[in-house]
Amino acid sequence: MIPNVDNDSLVYLNGELVRLGDAKVSVLDRGFIFGDGVYDVVPAYGGKPFRMSEHLARLERSMAAISIQCDLQRSDWEHIVLDLIERSGLGDCVVYIQVTRGVAKRDHGFPQGVKPTIFCMVSPFKRPDAAMREQGLSAIGKTDERWLHCDIKSISLLGNVLARQAALEAGVDDVIQFRNGCLTEGSAANVWVVKNGVLLAPPRSKLILEGIRYGLMEELAERCGVPFEARPITEAEVLAADELLLTSATKEVLPITRYNGQPVGDGRPGPVYARLRAAYDTAIAAL
Repeated sequence: MIPNVDNDSLVYLNGELVRLGDAKVSVLDRGFIFGDGVYDVVPAYGGKPFRMSEHLARLERSMAAISIQCDLQRSDWEHIVLDLIERSGLGDCVVYIQVTRGVAKRDHGFPQGVKPTIFCMVSPFKRPDAAMREQGLSAIGKTDERWLHCDIKSISLLGNVLARQAALEAGVDDVIQFRNGCLTEGSAANVWVVKNGVLLAPPRSKLILEGIRYGLMEELAERCGVPFEARPITEAEVLAADELLLTSATKEVLPITRYNGQPVGDGRPGPVYARLRAAYDTAIAAL
């Protein structure tokens, strides 16, 4: 979870370090007008970024997918992330990176000769607590009503916002979304199904964001000897799951122990979760 940000903290805005409280962007920025931009979030533990290269590669893919031209190279992004973490003095933290198409007269077409707006900030990161890890989360099922390019980590997150609000209004932690009867993801996390000891995930496609933990969970499953299969997963299979898991940069990996008001399996975190959770913690400790 990400606590409130200190307005005196330093942020990166278009090549300069400024106080968050002093950072200003034009109201004509296309991120504000159209949601025309992308973002990513790099977690760090003990001041050391976790899977930074994978996060930055996804940021670059997202920019390329919507044709945002940015002069920064991978080494530049790495320097910004590491510098913000060091200056913050924080141990466990997250670096939020946002790139919009820039400031231009309001018009739907791409403007010419406009530099992108680049904004980065670092925030404290409170890792999932013992209750979340040991008791698990609750979720409800919901129709996925988002657009058809969920593989792009876009700042246009209204569909995700509405999904999370639906969870809050239902008094649960998150939603599990379905499109055409098949599992996609949560409001801001990948969802995993365990059945008969096999870890199942929806296949990589434009219908889900390939979370950085997607690849990591594949690696951890292989390391732990947990069979893994990526394929379409029906609503009925989610209902009949032995275990349900949720992964994201800030949630790490957590069990979902109640779904649609009913216990998942025996209502407690299961053995596959326990093995993957231990492997995840080992990966963090190895930084």
